[in-house]
Amino acid sequence: MIKPYEQRFPWQLDWNLLRTFMVVIEQRGISRAADFLGLKQPTISSALKRLEDTVGQRLIIRKPNEFRVTRAGQVLYSECSSIFGTISQLPSLMEIGGAELRGHLSVAIASHVISPHFDEVLHDFAAAHPKVSFSFTVAESEEIVARVAQNRISYGICLLHKIPAGLKASVLYREYFGLFCGPHNPLFDKDEIALSDLEGQASVSFQTETEGRPLEPVAHLRARAKIASGWRGVSADLHELRRMILADVGIGALPLHVAQRDVEIGRLRQLPPYEDLPRVNIYLLTNPTRRFADAESAFLSACDEAMARVDAEERTYW
Repeated sequence: MIKPYEQRFPWQLDWNLLRTFMVVIEQRGISRAADFLGLKQPTISSALKRLEDTVGQRLIIRKPNEFRVTRAGQVLYSECSSIFGTISQLPSLMEIGGAELRGHLSVAIASHVISPHFDEVLHDFAAAHPKVSFSFTVAESEEIVARVAQNRISYGICLLHKIPAGLKASVLYREYFGLFCGPHNPLFDKDEIALSDLEGQASVSFQTETEGRPLEPVAHLRARAKIASGWRGVSADLHELRRMILADVGIGALPLHVAQRDVEIGRLRQLPPYEDLPRVNIYLLTNPTRRFADAESAFLSACDEAMARVDAEERTYW
């Protein structure tokens, strides 16, 4: 039997509080959420207290040097994300007027995605449908998976350690990783470099170069070279990792085709090993439960057609 409180709850709830709560969780703190939303910290704290009073549950444990989401808070965050995902779809779902395809495509993408095949699909689609708009957000692969699962974006383009349950993943392209150093490294001008020369070298790393994460194969490459344990620099962004390699913070791994131009102009040098390099898949990730708007469906079809037309080997970059 539904209690009177449960009947009144959706009518009494201030939906803006849910949005604020979601941002607090994702920013991992009230001060960061305030900066993100352009509000003052007391305003965020007050909103969080009002929400806790409304739901009758403690949602976040807030103490000095501690930020912890309660079980009730985790449940509410999951539902808030689902609600946000549904609401974010409404503008595109309602773009049905006129003969031209209209709508907006929101894509979360890993920082180092460089694919001429995908760029060609994007160009052809944008040229054919000038009323469709796009937003590309750079994020870590794990965050991309979460956003796709929560229906907060149209698609994700990322690395995966394993295919997430309930989501569809298609191999957009494949790439190989190698080790590189910059011009300030003593190895850069050496005539011949042996694998043993890398032993004990300081290194920089992607955050996902660990066991059970998308770039685990690259961690195995580092182990083969007996690079110094640990790392001197770390980043989730390829461009910042490249910056640290160029500055000789340490040697690091990059996709071969991404580093090719820097190698050609003498800014990077590839290091051994040169064979049996790790191959990593880059996936186009979608949520089958999402109600795709016409523009989203059309672009997904264009991507699927391109992947079916171009053999996987041709979409493998060295």
